[in-house]
Amino acid sequence: MPKENDKISARLHKAIELAFELHGWDSRKRSKVPYLAHLLSVCAMVQMDGGDEEEAIAALLHDTLEDKADMIDGAEISCRFGERVLKIIRVSSDTPEDYKGGPKPPWKERKAAYHEHIRHTDKSLLRVTIADKVDNARAILADHQRIGEELWEHFNAGKEDQLWNYQESLQAYDSTGFSSPLLEELRRLVQELQKQVDAA
Repeated sequence: MPKENDKISARLHKAIELAFELHGWDSRKRSKVPYLAHLLSVCAMVQMDGGDEEEAIAALLHDTLEDKADMIDGAEISCRFGERVLKIIRVSSDTPEDYKGGPKPPWKERKAAYHEHIRHTDKSLLRVTIADKVDNARAILADHQRIGEELWEHFNAGKEDQLWNYQESLQAYDSTGFSSPLLEELRRLVQELQKQVDAA
């Protein structure tokens, strides 16, 4: 039997339930991998990097305002989990705050706006978005080993633009003064991505 201190909190459990409700039928892009695997991975990385409960909750829900804006909005998230959780989710999103679903702004425009926003963000809100980038970069590198250059066809932008996005994100995080092992892992992964692009 698990001990009481081996159990997660009621708030975190509710966030897991909501993540399952919103994303439970989704898979990762052109994959059979459940999208929940990504959300749980980001949550675990955040916690192992020293993140608190609110960061862990935001990790589970970090894609809600980008991908499920027709099912939930910022007001409901704030009501259920608090304003700081909402702030972290907004920092982790590259869609405009008034996005309600449907077509998104052009890919490069969104990413450039995200980079600029990060440069002016409180560094205490960045752990979740960095963990998200780490998990996505790991998935790209794993897919490259498995299927090679074909993987770049799965994205809305080519490999040079993808690398640009990761490099600019890394520079934006650095500019805030954020420091953690998670950020160093992202730096290592971006270097690996650069090698893959250079070798092609």
